[in-house]
Amino acid sequence: MRRSPGCQDSDDTENNSVDAAPFGSWPSPLRAADVAAGAVRRAEPRIADGWAYWVEERPLQRGRGAVVRVPLNDPEAQPADVPGTADADIRTSVHEYGGGAWLPLVSSDGSHFVLGACMGDQRLRLFDAQGCRESIPVTAEPPVPRAHRYADPALVPATAAAPSDGATFDPVTVWVREAHDESEREPRNEIVAVRLDGTITVVAGGADFYAAPRPSPDGTMLAYLSWDHPNMPWDYTRLHLVELHDGAPVPGTDRVLVDGPALQQPRWGPDGELHVVTDAGGWWAIHQVDAGTAATEPILGDLAEDDSVGREFGIPSWVFAQATYGWSGDGSLWCTWMSGGIGHLGVVRGGALAEIESGFTDFGRLAVSDRGTVVTVAASWTQRAAVVEIASDGTHRQLSDDEPLALAPDDISVPRLVTFDSAQARRAHAFCFPPANTAVESAPRGLPPLVVLSHGGPTGAARSSLDLGIQYWTTRGIAVVDVNYGGSTGFGTDYRNLLAGQWGVVDTQDCIAAALHLADAGEADPERLVIKGGSAGGYTTLCALTQSDVFAAGLCRYGVADLSALARDTHKFEARYLDGLVGPWPDAEALYRERSPIWRTDQLRTPMIVLQGTDDRVVPPSQSEQLVAALASAGVPHAYLLFDGEGHGFRQAPNIVAALEAELSFLGQVLGFTPADDITPVEVR
Repeated sequence: MRRSPGCQDSDDTENNSVDAAPFGSWPSPLRAADVAAGAVRRAEPRIADGWAYWVEERPLQRGRGAVVRVPLNDPEAQPADVPGTADADIRTSVHEYGGGAWLPLVSSDGSHFVLGACMGDQRLRLFDAQGCRESIPVTAEPPVPRAHRYADPALVPATAAAPSDGATFDPVTVWVREAHDESEREPRNEIVAVRLDGTITVVAGGADFYAAPRPSPDGTMLAYLSWDHPNMPWDYTRLHLVELHDGAPVPGTDRVLVDGPALQQPRWGPDGELHVVTDAGGWWAIHQVDAGTAATEPILGDLAEDDSVGREFGIPSWVFAQATYGWSGDGSLWCTWMSGGIGHLGVVRGGALAEIESGFTDFGRLAVSDRGTVVTVAASWTQRAAVVEIASDGTHRQLSDDEPLALAPDDISVPRLVTFDSAQARRAHAFCFPPANTAVESAPRGLPPLVVLSHGGPTGAARSSLDLGIQYWTTRGIAVVDVNYGGSTGFGTDYRNLLAGQWGVVDTQDCIAAALHLADAGEADPERLVIKGGSAGGYTTLCALTQSDVFAAGLCRYGVADLSALARDTHKFEARYLDGLVGPWPDAEALYRERSPIWRTDQLRTPMIVLQGTDDRVVPPSQSEQLVAALASAGVPHAYLLFDGEGHGFRQAPNIVAALEAELSFLGQVLGFTPADDITPVEVR
């Protein structure tokens, strides 16, 4: 049978097949190597002079970032890497999470270039997209290697064209710069203007953080965001406006236009109107801003203010250069939003929002073309993420490479949205994926194991699209539930703020409640419930294992074990994140200790596998090493894998494969099934 018990009703097919392999032992068409090969991360599409550009992070090339382009007006054209970038890793380490590492540029004679930050030294380089010349270093070598990092760029329009006297192409771009100078306690963040000769002018400084420098269409004004500790960008930010002259700030003109709350994505409309996404009404909505009076007005009228509608037009700013809205040449406003945890695409005309039925359920950054289409990274429950061009009638064509999917359509587990009761009569949300495999003609007796996924962030959300990492489990006969616990994005500001002072409590309660809800409904084996998470999701995993006896095993990737250690030893962007999630540090030190799983290992009896990267600056290896030492001391069965050269998240294909196969081997040993895969058993100590 195709669907077994687990997250939805089973088929009533008569069980007359000899192929009734135990749950977990199903022969899967999806190998760990297929998951790694499909883990190419495409992001940040941009359009320049009729060409679509985007960046690809490729596990098979050690996770390097490659900039790819294709002409939009040639349906037969194939995407190709920008010439001269074959050895470049175009990524930025600003905020450690990066994003916005590059920008396409077009000279007055039609020549194309890419200005990008290279991961190795973080310097900006200019790449000739025609391949006529070698790349040119733009920014100077800093006094300390990788000390000056650049992100979130934009072109100042008035400087893009060569002057009439025939002077050389000399555009001005604006960037967020993070300077790691040895003389300062923490990195210095600022907005800078960069010329191709390496001249750098500081446009704004003094705040703890900056984002989204966006020049007006005529290049005379610059809008940008700033915020200070202990706020995160989804808590409280400021919208600034400063006058520009030839790309440089006019002294004395910088002013705060809108002071909070959680502002994001300032953008200029085609007629020079300033817009911003704000959650002042309880949901992130697009507002127009009066640059004179600073008054804001939702562009969708009551729709943006009605909490019952449940539309979220913003996303948490973990990375730079995000865009959930933009204008086409005819003045139509394209936008994406989340509703019920699922992505949507639409167009606003005359103040009315019309949804575009494209078949996709997840959308990335929008780049709107002059031809009335949008280029984005889109995916659905049955299609993995690809760069596509979508027309207003929903038709689309794929721009990125067409990579074969290792799964047949009938082997893909499509989830259903589950809303369930959690603690304090709180309602929580999740996506529930049943086991699925057409090679299994009949289900074995009993119920399948269940893997409960706790997403990272914790200010984030479960993805509403095909995830081969989830299908890796479901094709082997293991159900999965991906939990949008309280604190997740996409359900309004109040839901997102449920974690205020409650991290390790609300998220843990909701993940436990999700597991029990499905077990009580007869959709999962109550004796074989598993919880898995990475980063913040790893912390929730550890909390669940030390606060309850619900789970039979835990899978923890670079998880937070000691909140006090994280507060003392993490990067600037998240240095005060825990003030809002737990309490002010060090005043609330007792609460940090109470919430830290490392101090509750006497309550830990659940077998666990721990995976960690050596180069992780967000959650240092010391966190995992503390945890593993505690597990060993307590005699708890465990396994530990440390991946050399990996940071916060695994990007290299061999490590992605090794991590998945180790988790499968571990669960087989703990839950009592033998994987059908030919894999090396992980050592359980």
